[in-house]
Amino acid sequence: MAIRDGLRAAAGAASLMLLAGCASALKLEAPKLSVVSMKVQSADIFSQRMQIRMLVQNPNDRELPIKGITYRIEVNDAELGQGQTDAAFVVPALGEAEFDMQFTANLATALSRLLGRKGADTIDYRLRGEVALSSGFLRHIPFDERGSVKLK
Repeated sequence: MAIRDGLRAAAGAASLMLLAGCASALKLEAPKLSVVSMKVQSADIFSQRMQIRMLVQNPNDRELPIKGITYRIEVNDAELGQGQTDAAFVVPALGEAEFDMQFTANLATALSRLLGRKGADTIDYRLRGEVALSSGFLRHIPFDERGSVKLK
């Protein structure tokens, strides 16, 4: 009887330790994304194609295996465009990584927001979306960042 009670207590303690470990594994801070640069690649009467260089900073003490990113970019509180990237990469624990993504904007919105800046060579933006992870318990991390970027 005493052995059985001891085994139950040990099993209960092991279960609590396992649950505590799982709970800490689920606690991930959202990565910080920022626009490093924007470069216009082509434009026609309907749309403007841009290359955006992004920086991802990982505030977590474990690496983030990123499967893809879905995003929406706003300039002056108006949506400039949206898209996604399926390029997989890993951001090291407490580290950072840069990557490029292609972005297509509505030309009318792009012109009114970008060219209407009257000589300004920087724009303020809001970047919202979700990072999809390829492994772990938590597979989607939302983000919402604001910043400014110099136009090239």
